[in-house]
Amino acid sequence: QVQLVESGGGLVQAGGSLRLSCAASGRTFSSKSMGWFRQVPGKEREFVAGIRWSDSNTYYADSVKGRFTISRDNAKNTLYLQMNSLNPGDTAVYYCAAAASQTITTWGANYDYWGQGTQVTVSS
Repeated sequence: QVQLVESGGGLVQAGGSLRLSCAASGRTFSSKSMGWFRQVPGKEREFVAGIRWSDSNTYYADSVKGRFTISRDNAKNTLYLQMNSLNPGDTAVYYCAAAASQTITTWGANYDYWGQGTQVTVSS
């Protein structure tokens, strides 16, 4: 089992920044890639960014490319999402997820473990 706990969400004005963290514990060695997803009530969960643990190879959704940066700290078993130039369209609950596969995938069903989510609200 892998436990994931997100933090860092909150309320920010449009144009502002936030950094989300996701602390992993348990059998973390079994996770070869991790990702961030977000979900708005009434809408499907949306892939945001992913990273491969072995070489930090990353992949981003077009909607956040150039504004968000995913990174990881192996020593701390922590995943980060630096979010800049936020706009109201980024408002959602953000979830981190871990997968046993090294292939970064945008499909949520391929991820084995999920955090509880953290709310990000961007005001206009």
